[in-house]
Amino acid sequence: MHSIFVKTDKIGIFRSIKCTDMEVTFGKKLRECREAKSFSQAELARLLGVHHTIIGRYERDDVKPSIDVVKKIANTLETTVGYLLGENQDTNVLKDPAMLKRLSEITAFPEYDREHILYTIDGLIKSVKFKNIAAL
Repeated sequence: MHSIFVKTDKIGIFRSIKCTDMEVTFGKKLRECREAKSFSQAELARLLGVHHTIIGRYERDDVKPSIDVVKKIANTLETTVGYLLGENQDTNVLKDPAMLKRLSEITAFPEYDREHILYTIDGLIKSVKFKNIAAL
């Protein structure tokens, strides 16, 4: 376990953040996602159409897959290529392919329509949050 010291807004004050691992690699992300889906290495390999030993090699970072293989892995594990490649550290952001498709469609709309759609979504999000607070 490592400690990272991050300076706060207050002069001279640091807070300690505990981390289990400083370097998050493709292999570690792959293993995390595979285990979250309760797949064995052999099961994932079968779904991908590869030999089971290659999954272990990916997870140990012995071998780097091609981008096409990463896309196939991301689809199979219902995550994103960006998450597997470490572009995003949040495990819950945009793993849902249906949500990604919707957002992609929204970005293709004219700006005026996008603003209205996002305004509506923001209102619905606030409504759900208020409902959840009221339920407490």
